[in-house]
Amino acid sequence: MIKRPRRLRQNEVLRKMVRETRIDKSSLIYPMFVREGEGIREEIPSMIGQYRYSVDQMFYELEQVSDAGVNAVMLFGIPAHKDEKASQAYAEDGIIQRALKEAKRRFPDLYYITDVCLCEYTSHGHCGMLCGSSVENDSTLKVLAKTALSHVQAGADMVAPSDMMDGRVKAIRKTLDENNYVNTPIMSYAVKYASGFYAPFRDAADSAPAFGDRKSYQMDYHNSREGIKEVLLDEEEGADIIMVKPALAYLDIIARAKEATNLPIAAYSVSGEYAMIKAAAQKGWIDEAQIVCETAVAAYRAGAQSYLTYFAKELAGYMEEGRIG
Repeated sequence: MIKRPRRLRQNEVLRKMVRETRIDKSSLIYPMFVREGEGIREEIPSMIGQYRYSVDQMFYELEQVSDAGVNAVMLFGIPAHKDEKASQAYAEDGIIQRALKEAKRRFPDLYYITDVCLCEYTSHGHCGMLCGSSVENDSTLKVLAKTALSHVQAGADMVAPSDMMDGRVKAIRKTLDENNYVNTPIMSYAVKYASGFYAPFRDAADSAPAFGDRKSYQMDYHNSREGIKEVLLDEEEGADIIMVKPALAYLDIIARAKEATNLPIAAYSVSGEYAMIKAAAQKGWIDEAQIVCETAVAAYRAGAQSYLTYFAKELAGYMEEGRIG
């Protein structure tokens, strides 16, 4: 035989030399939940090893993130008070606004991204303003833009709208530019499916809708071409990074998005992916480290350049050990 693919698999040095997919710590983003109160480090029941932190307690986690070599975090806020107008989402003294100010003061070298959505802040749990029992698109845009601006004013380095309202990237870009934040990037949750993989997150963020579901604004998981339409619309509106969410069951969408745009692609390995791996590992059914590495590489191999994952610290450690990279 002349062609023997096994020639390039003979030892670790050679395998790494010809590796097609390479990742490093700088591409990792760690999601964190911050809530009102003091002295709180509260484990999330459906997400073993993940916690909700009060502002005074989040610094211990930020220190661990920084020490692991992970440079970026995405913050999700859980307010004490919710109302129909999501007023705490853009309040000057809101939970995210206060968390950002303190985090920037204590850990200025970390890069802070904020989730811009309203579901954690509305009394009804939907991602926008209601008109009867329907989520009204256009009136929601003003609230999202106001929220994004308040995050940036408090210190956010990047904003990430996840609501899936039509036109929200343009509304946020316009508002930021008008307020002289022309260099603040937008990471758009451009392709966000109505997924069962989000269930633990709703437990973590206390954001389950009080009625109905989110299928009128999040995408139908049967559709792929529609996802590319969303990518191109958000690119046109001024998005700087495109996100696909979830990651594991949507590798084909990551690959298609990569082909459709020259913008960087991010993939969000969501709470359900994390919970399944943790639960199976606790049962002894899988090797947790192996599966964490394998699923991460799958997202990068499909085309992701940034990876949001609750396993960010562990992945950084696996890179140090040479298990992945």
